[in-house]
Parts: sequence; structure tokens; C-alpha cells
Amino acid sequence: MSMQEPRKPQATLELVAERAGVSRATVSRVVNGSDRVKADARKAVEQAIRELNYVPNRAARSLAQGRTNSIALVVPENTAKFFADPYFAKVVQGAAQYVAGTEFMLTLLLSTESDPAKTTRYLQGGNVDGALVLSHHAADRSYADLGSLLPLVYGGRTMSTDQNEIYVVDIDNIAAARQATEVIIAQGRTRLAMIAGPQDMGAGLDRLTGFQQAVHNAGLEPAVIRIGDFTPASGHRIMQQLIESKADFDGLFAASAQMGFGALQALAEAGFKVPADVSVTAVDDDSFARSSTPPLTTIAQFPERQGEIMAELLIKRIQGEQVPEWSIMDTKLVLRDSH
Repeated sequence: MSMQEPRKPQATLELVAERAGVSRATVSRVVNGSDRVKADARKAVEQAIRELNYVPNRAARSLAQGRTNSIALVVPENTAKFFADPYFAKVVQGAAQYVAGTEFMLTLLLSTESDPAKTTRYLQGGNVDGALVLSHHAADRSYADLGSLLPLVYGGRTMSTDQNEIYVVDIDNIAAARQATEVIIAQGRTRLAMIAGPQDMGAGLDRLTGFQQAVHNAGLEPAVIRIGDFTPASGHRIMQQLIESKADFDGLFAASAQMGFGALQALAEAGFKVPADVSVTAVDDDSFARSSTPPLTTIAQFPERQGEIMAELLIKRIQGEQVPEWSIMDTKLVLRDSH
């Protein structure tokens, strides 16, 4: 009869506290997402949690050697923006379709800035085996250390440079924006404006870079650049401001079809003809691109496929398989009447 090795004791709050050199109460506050912990103490506790592989609640401890067979799709946006943006619906649909053919369940979490710690506590609490994170902003520090505790896959480049275990499924946003801008330049337009996306998001930053590269490669300088938030309202508002300020441009690249849609509305209201007066392109081939007047020339990405790939990679990670840290998806130029 063979001798079995003694099982290692399950990590407890007390063991974490001893390792971190703090009180049990301090560990409890960190685990429960309290802000009443000094930065150095929090860092010590988080490091002890990782070293001891501590699982924060009783239900999760009972599952430490197994799985919940559940994954979360986390969207750090308010509900109004989530339901108005067709991109999110397509990603959710793709992820759900893939998960439906597995033993896993998919949980949707809308996490707003008002209480990101609540979502973090849920993810850390043994309720899911991993998470998909969409629409990540630089300020979303609540996810910064989760990669060491829970398998994550991001939909879009994360802005955080100090996170562990980063896995991303995205398009080449720089190349997409560069191509969309080159379409305008090919029409002979030389005074190019851009309505960029939020600069605290990878897509917003990279699409601005792609626009600038295309303009500079053509020996030009940007006529004007303004920052929006990817919504139709911001595209409309910014275009109104450009028209009122008598900005001189004959081409416009919008970082999203939604902003392009809003910009086209403002141009029409001011009596501009597209593309005769202004050539317009965007990224995203969604319902806004197809229903705008005129229909938008865009760079299409495929968010439903993105959701499928994200779910597939996450489940493979949960099952212990090796997956690529970066998965770059193809895009497609869709020519319509706006350029």
C-alpha cells in the first residue's frame, strides 16, 4: 500500500494575514473591496493571496479543486450605452453561441464606475471560473490584479501595462483607421478632420494613431482632431462645433460608425453635401453605417466572431490549455456612398 502525501492546509484569512504582516480584519477588508486600507497594506495582502492561492469565500474554497462551470462577460459601461451599441449585442451573441455548445453557463455583468468593487468581489468570490472583459477603460483599475487570480480574456486592447496574464482578442485598430483614412486621401482630399474615440481606451488611441499615420504618409497634416465617446450624439455635437467654428476640411474620418452617423446628420442639417463637399469614412460596419444618409464607407470588424473566439480561448485557459496572448481578427473594407 502506497503512502499518500499529506494534503496542504487550505489557506485561511489568518494565514494570509500572517504572510502579509497585517491583521485579519485588514485582510477581510481587502477581500471585500473596502477602500479603508492603505496602499502598502493592500499590496502586501494581494501578494499574500496570490502566493497562498487563497480563495476568498467558503463556497469558492469548496470548489478549489473543481469548477463552477460558469463564466462572466463583463462590460464596464452603463446600461444605456450597452443597449444602444450594436457591437456589444454581437459580441454577447457570439460568446453565447459558443458557450451553448459547452458545459459552461454565461453570466452578463454590467459594471459601472459607481461600484466597480462590487463586480470585482463577485468575480473573486468563486462564482465563476473566468471572465470576458469588454470596453476596457484605463481607469478600470478594479481588473488590474484579477489576472493573477482568475482567467481573463479581453475584447480589445487593455490600456493597463502592469497587469498579469493579459489575453486579448482584437482587430488591428491602427491598420483599420489608416485604411479608412487612405480611402479619403485617394479621393484627392487634402484637409482631413477626425472625430476620435476616447483616449483612455485602446481602440480610441489606436484609431487616432492610424489616422495620423495615413495623413503623414501622404505628406499632409491633420486639419482638425476632436475627441468623442463613440456615440452618435458625440459625433453630431462635435460636427456642429466644427461647422460653427468654420473649420476648413474636405474629408472626415470618424473612429466609429456611430459617431460618423451623428456627424452626417449635422453636415446635412448645415447644408453640406456628402461626398461632394466632405468625404466621410469610419470603422465598424453596423446598423448605423448602413442606415446613415448616405450609407457609410467603413472598415468592418466581426464582433460576433470576436465573442466566439473570446469564449473559446477563455474556456481553454480554464481547462489548462495554452492559448495565444494576442488574437488579431481580420477586417474588411466596405465601400458605400459616403466617400
